Amino acid sequence: MSTDKFVIGLDYGSDSARAIVVNAMTGETLATSVKYYPRWQKGLYCNPAINQYRQHPQDYIDVLEGTVKEALAACPTGTAEKVVGIAFDTTGSTPAFTDATGTPLALLPEFAENPNAMFVLWKDHTAIKEAAEINELSKKWDIDYTAYEGGIYSSEWFWAKALHVLRQDEQVRAKAYSIVEYCEWLPALITGVNKSSDIVRSRCACGHKAMWHEKWGGLPAEDFLTTLDPLLGGFRERLFDKTETADKPVGNLSQEWAERLGLTTQVVVAGGAFDCHMGAVGAGITPHTFVRVIGTSTCDIMVASYEEMGNKLIKGICGQVDGSVIPGMVGLEAGQSGFGDIYAWFKKVLEFPLKNILVESSLIDETTKAKLIDEISSQIIPALTKEAEKVPVSESTIIATDWMNGRRTPDANQMLKGTITGLTLGSSAPRIFRALVEATAFGSKAIVDRFRNEGVQIDNVIGIGGIALKSSFVMQTLSDVLNMPIKVCKTDQACALGAAMFAATAAGLYTKIEDAQHAMSSGFAFEYKPNEANAAAYQDVYDKYIKLGSFTEKELFS
Repeated sequence: MSTDKFVIGLDYGSDSARAIVVNAMTGETLATSVKYYPRWQKGLYCNPAINQYRQHPQDYIDVLEGTVKEALAACPTGTAEKVVGIAFDTTGSTPAFTDATGTPLALLPEFAENPNAMFVLWKDHTAIKEAAEINELSKKWDIDYTAYEGGIYSSEWFWAKALHVLRQDEQVRAKAYSIVEYCEWLPALITGVNKSSDIVRSRCACGHKAMWHEKWGGLPAEDFLTTLDPLLGGFRERLFDKTETADKPVGNLSQEWAERLGLTTQVVVAGGAFDCHMGAVGAGITPHTFVRVIGTSTCDIMVASYEEMGNKLIKGICGQVDGSVIPGMVGLEAGQSGFGDIYAWFKKVLEFPLKNILVESSLIDETTKAKLIDEISSQIIPALTKEAEKVPVSESTIIATDWMNGRRTPDANQMLKGTITGLTLGSSAPRIFRALVEATAFGSKAIVDRFRNEGVQIDNVIGIGGIALKSSFVMQTLSDVLNMPIKVCKTDQACALGAAMFAATAAGLYTKIEDAQHAMSSGFAFEYKPNEANAAAYQDVYDKYIKLGSFTEKELFS
């Protein structure tokens, strides 16, 4: 054990955060801890009716202490003293306004209950108008600042969200000094940064979501931003010019955070990046591999050499950024705005009588009601799956689009809504569920087709995330629709493992991230292979999906 060195990977997702303690020499996970964000769990500061989703930075602090301490407590005695590195991945784009010290405004007493002073979660779509304005101006400007972000700016991203909040909230507008991404703030927090200008900026976050590119000197020019809206005046100067890849250290644990986490000040803190990008690294991404991070939404990640990319500009994706995934390669990002969330939506529809009729019943006591609701709710998706699996592809006559939360790629359009067609009086809940599962697979195929049509080679598919490990029905359907085998990572914490790999590299245990991948990989649990008959049949169904999508977009929402 004397030669063992340990690292901590922290994965901050939409609902919860998890910490894993990993042997940096072998990749063995010693312990894992998962904590849910307490305020988020109560639905505070959110308004789903207008797609407003905000998270309080105190939630992030609370689970940081809780997960790290709990994970270390489950490790052998002496492990904490041998931890040499720590790294974060987070959702994104999830920005917040800060004061001059780099403190998110919601941590100031006067803004503690103001949603506009909090982090604007990735799936917040309140900035649709602002995104449209950015796209319109970009196409008129002498430089198209969206060129390396797929050519279409999204309401899920940095500048649209910032501008929306500035327009909405005079108090925030008066106090806001700068803007920080979630994945940048957490490393700054635990290294004791107390000036906004000292925050190390993430190549991953800024390149994919903030229109940062070396070609035009960093962020969009000041006159572009002020033409968009004078309210953005001055922010560029107070932000940054340079960004860094996540394999580089940003500092060491401060004395305060070393004590709070039970670690030493010798622990190196790596740069931050988005969850799916680090997850792809944890999954073992290599060129020509399409990594699907499958959860509430999906994020699809690829890497390509400079030679292979050349001067290509991939249309309609979420960006191509030098070093955003693996330093020395171009990272490519795509994804779907809804995946598991679509199944969760249908489950909620079916829960209506449980949560509205049964709750009001006077025939059952409250404790029994709560237990009954939880028990039945937990069985809805498994029961739907069991019956949906029995429906042959030839009987998949219900067609749906996967745009219940808008469309991320290809060609971002958050104004889109989901559609379902082919319903009859004989359409059952399992058949509708099957159509929704097929829709998410078809949305995935549309992304693969876009990459290939743009000259990007895809030879392998890897799936990570809870759905990849737990739902054979969803994964087999996806394999059939893509007509490709899909390997599923053995670890259920690929994002946190990827963060651990960056921590190990930043701490100097490996000279490059590929070496950390080789030493610390979890391997694969199993592989799905396409059913040839289903794959052939799905091509016809996919054509109908494309036609429905075209009708939806052009006729209903033009």
